[in-house]
Amino acid sequence: MSASTAPPPPKFSGASATPTKFPSSKPTLLLPSKNCKSLTRCELKSLDNNKWTVDCVSGTGSDPIHIILKPPATTPLGMTSLDSAVKTSKRVCLFYCAEMKALAERIAAESDAIELRGITWRTFEDGFPNLFISNAHGIRGQHVAFLASFSSPGVIFEQLSVIYALPKLFVSSFTLVLPFFPTGTSERMEEEGDVATAFTLARILSNIPISKGGPTSLVIFDIHALQERFYFGDNILPCFESAIPLLLKRLQQLPDSDNISIAFPDDGAWKRFHKQLQHFPTIICAKVREGDQRIVRLKEGEPNGRHVVIVDDLVQSGGTLIECQVKLSRKPKHNSWQIKLCSYSTCRIFFFFFTLTWLF
Repeated sequence: MSASTAPPPPKFSGASATPTKFPSSKPTLLLPSKNCKSLTRCELKSLDNNKWTVDCVSGTGSDPIHIILKPPATTPLGMTSLDSAVKTSKRVCLFYCAEMKALAERIAAESDAIELRGITWRTFEDGFPNLFISNAHGIRGQHVAFLASFSSPGVIFEQLSVIYALPKLFVSSFTLVLPFFPTGTSERMEEEGDVATAFTLARILSNIPISKGGPTSLVIFDIHALQERFYFGDNILPCFESAIPLLLKRLQQLPDSDNISIAFPDDGAWKRFHKQLQHFPTIICAKVREGDQRIVRLKEGEPNGRHVVIVDDLVQSGGTLIECQVKLSRKPKHNSWQIKLCSYSTCRIFFFFFTLTWLF
């Protein structure tokens, strides 16, 4: 129905000495009796929020009751579209840890729908956190997100304290953005006694209190193993995103994109990302560790005369990437481009672009 056309009036029976009801499940209209000489004015609100004004005027003696239906005032189509856009837009209150302040400010600068909110990060004399969420009453009924960074064990506890507190402030929804899942490499046991700390952290995050809008949404970029999704419980909704599509877009924009090969330092990196990078020729290396030394061998593929982009699933010291680059660059007529895809640093850069589509 267009904004300039009034909705049809509801149908009901004429004058009657007894109350008359609508034939549908809509609100009931009680008509005055024949002897009523006063003007009765009531308002009907239909299920689609269209309002009709009903004037019930009684006559004298046996005169019937006269029903006058007045349609609601029409609104210009442009104003209706604008009001609808304002009502449906999703405003987000974005909290962040101290380490993510600069990134949070960049994100908020891209959209008026994102409002930065502050947290006071302090410690007591014994070193334990002394935290305060500013204007906690002001986020009631709002969509709330927290930009976290578990870069070291020393900062996880204070952030978890805030993460557990925000959903309990009567917010409409709560989203936790954790670009880097730090315990991702310890997701399996190779012998009895190994502790899979990835499972431990997943269990901790799974116990985040449920907000008014339901379970917490957890956004993680390029997690080490996709099967870690099953480590999380039913009280959290893990959403695994990837920066690889942005890498593909960048590589395709290069002038020599048809002369690019993707090199994986080991089989683990190949298994994790080869399907997303199958448009490029592949080079696979094999990694052998002997004490502190890393020996990289060329297992499959030909780097000669190609631009090579090295893609790894996780980077800690960067030693494997360096050895892989050295091994490939020893081939004659080889152009080597070294791109280090450290999950943490890469996701901090690419999250800026992804936020524009995710937060809304």
